[in-house]
Amino acid sequence: MAVLSIQSHVVFGYAGNTAAVFPLQRLGREVWAINTVEFSNHTGYGSWRGRVLGAELAAELVTGLEERGVLGRCEAILSGYLGDAAVGRAIIDAIQRVRRESPHALYCCDPVMGDVGRGFYVKPGIPEMFKNELVPLADIICPNQFELESLTGMNTETLKDAAKAIELLHGKGPKIVLVTSYRDNTVPNSISMLASDKTGLYRVNTPELPLGPGVAGTGDLTTSVFLSRYLETKDLKKTLELCAASVYGILEMSFQKQEQAHAAAQSQGGNSLLELLLIQAQAELSSPSRFFEAVKLNP
Repeated sequence: MAVLSIQSHVVFGYAGNTAAVFPLQRLGREVWAINTVEFSNHTGYGSWRGRVLGAELAAELVTGLEERGVLGRCEAILSGYLGDAAVGRAIIDAIQRVRRESPHALYCCDPVMGDVGRGFYVKPGIPEMFKNELVPLADIICPNQFELESLTGMNTETLKDAAKAIELLHGKGPKIVLVTSYRDNTVPNSISMLASDKTGLYRVNTPELPLGPGVAGTGDLTTSVFLSRYLETKDLKKTLELCAASVYGILEMSFQKQEQAHAAAQSQGGNSLLELLLIQAQAELSSPSRFFEAVKLNP
C-alpha cells in the first residue's frame, strides 16, 4: 500500500515533500511523491530560485499512475502547500480518481496557509480553496493554530474556544482534526498538539524549545508522521503520543546540533536558519527516545 503525497519540494533543507517523504518511508510506507513547486530552498530565507510546477503536471502524473493500474494500491492521499489554487483542483481530481479504485483511501489535508506572527503567506484564493473545497473532502485535517482560526473564523485563545473550533471543523467533513501546534496560558513554557476524532479530544504537551521564529517543515513532518502512525494503529491517542515524541525528538536534536553554528552565523550578520536534521535524527521516527502522554479532555 502507498501514500500519494502532493506537496512542494525544496532542494536544500526540508519543507513540503522533502520533509514528508523520508519520514513516511522510514516508517514503512511506500510513497508516490508529486511536487507542486520546485524551489532551491524554502521561502523563509527571503530569496529562492525555482518555479511553481503547475496543475497540469500534477494531473498528468496522476494520469500516469492511473495508466499503470496502481491507484488501487493507494491507502492515503496527503496534500500540503499548493503553490496556486489550480493545484488544489488537481488534488481534488486526484482524490476522486484514487477513491474510484481505492474507496477506503484516506485524504489527509495539511491546509498550509500561514502561521502565528507571519500571517498568510500563500497566494489569494488558496485559503478559500482549502475552506470551501478541500476541507470538506478530507478525512484528516492538520492545521496549526493560525490555520484553525482562519478556517473557522474563531479565536482560539482558550482551550474551550479551540475545542469549539475543532467541532466546527468536524461539521465541515473531517473525521479527525489534528492541531499541530497550540499555545495557551494554562501550561507555560510548553507547546501542545490537539487531536480529535469526534468521540474524544486529546491534548499532549511537550517543552517549548527556543527555536525563535520556528523551523520550516515542522508542520509537514508532523502531518506525515501522524498520518503514518494512524494508518498503522487506527488509535488516536497512541498516534498522537508517537507523533509528539518523534517530532520533539527531531526538533531537540536539530536545535542542539545546530545551535552553535546558528549563533555564530547570526553574530557575523549571516542569514543562517535552523533546519530539520531528519537524517541525523531518523531513529526518533521509528523509536522515539521520549514519551509524552496524551490526556483526554472530554468524556
